[in-house]
Amino acid sequence: MSTPTAPAQHLTLPGSSLRLDPVTVGLALSILLLGLVMVTSASISMAAREAGGNPFSYLERQVALTLFSVTCGAALFMVRTELYEQYAQGLLILALVLLLAVLVPGLGHVVNGSRRWLQVAGFNFQASEGARVLVLLFIAEYAVRRETELRTTFKGLFMPLLVLLGFALLLLAEPDFGAATVLVSTGFALLFLAGAQLRWVAAFTVGLGGLAAMAVAFAPYRLRRLTGFLDPWADPYNTGFQLTQSLIAIGRGDWFGVGLGESVQKLFYLPEAHTDFLFAVLAEELGLAGVVLTLGLFLALVWRVFHIAKLASDAGMKFQSYVAASFGLWLGIQVCINIGVNMGALPTKGLTLPFMSYGRSSMFVAIVWLAIILRVYHEATGEVRGMAGALRRRAAAAEAAA
Repeated sequence: MSTPTAPAQHLTLPGSSLRLDPVTVGLALSILLLGLVMVTSASISMAAREAGGNPFSYLERQVALTLFSVTCGAALFMVRTELYEQYAQGLLILALVLLLAVLVPGLGHVVNGSRRWLQVAGFNFQASEGARVLVLLFIAEYAVRRETELRTTFKGLFMPLLVLLGFALLLLAEPDFGAATVLVSTGFALLFLAGAQLRWVAAFTVGLGGLAAMAVAFAPYRLRRLTGFLDPWADPYNTGFQLTQSLIAIGRGDWFGVGLGESVQKLFYLPEAHTDFLFAVLAEELGLAGVVLTLGLFLALVWRVFHIAKLASDAGMKFQSYVAASFGLWLGIQVCINIGVNMGALPTKGLTLPFMSYGRSSMFVAIVWLAIILRVYHEATGEVRGMAGALRRRAAAAEAAA
């Protein structure tokens, strides 16, 4: 097990004042509220046709899930981040158990041909969502525990890359190509930020690209997705149907959209309008103005999370800094992939838009992970204030002695 970083040992959390970053909270809340509005709009027709005919059923479920996630996040906020560092290797084992359990018949639940879900208390939980966070916590802990080795030797980089590739193979076995792509991309970027030499990261990236090409070539459905992405209009009623409908929706949005709730493509033309392709409905109803607003909110949130990572780094809290950076990297990468898929710039991968798309697992994990980042901010600002106070006391003592 690793040893917690020194600054975290001096935190006096009981009785200390609560320190939340208002900018991060405000940005996340804005994205969540915008997501609730768009989920309601995108799902209202589909919900009305389901059993019971309640047009707001998806909104009610999403609100209930959000409140539950915030409650769980508040509980995790009370956990000192040094515990994640201390038990990072155990958390990695938990991630392995989750992904193996999905593959066991009777435990893993199959939806749309993919075995990605575990049934927990009557709900389907996508194991890859939680497993990715646990793996990245381990990578952050490894970057601190083996810092010198990671920065100077090939062996130091090989171990975490082997872990990433192993978990990526488990995700591909479900199959979940999108989750594997996000995990490996985020892990590689985090290792580079932690000091891994660029030439070794680049070499592994090229090798991984070759493996990805083989994975696509030997899986007919992935090859169809790729060819459909390159020219969706060649088969607009089959392999290119989802993308062509998304592009039509985005094109109809023009500058200011057709109006909230007035989307045509969500009326059973665009599959997964309230989940993977929520951005297309947003672009259709709110236009370029809504797109720019959404991108601006995500960009600001990513920037603020990296600010928290730097704050933790300045306070000497390396593990906490890497954890915050991993969240920022994950958020930026997944947003780019989701929007790229919606706009036809990337192949369809089945990834949600964080904090916005309808989805129990993705929303729950995103909110509780954000709570951990807010905890990092709480601890980092407390450490900085403690250091500043110590410096003031030393200066006052020196001045009195003089």
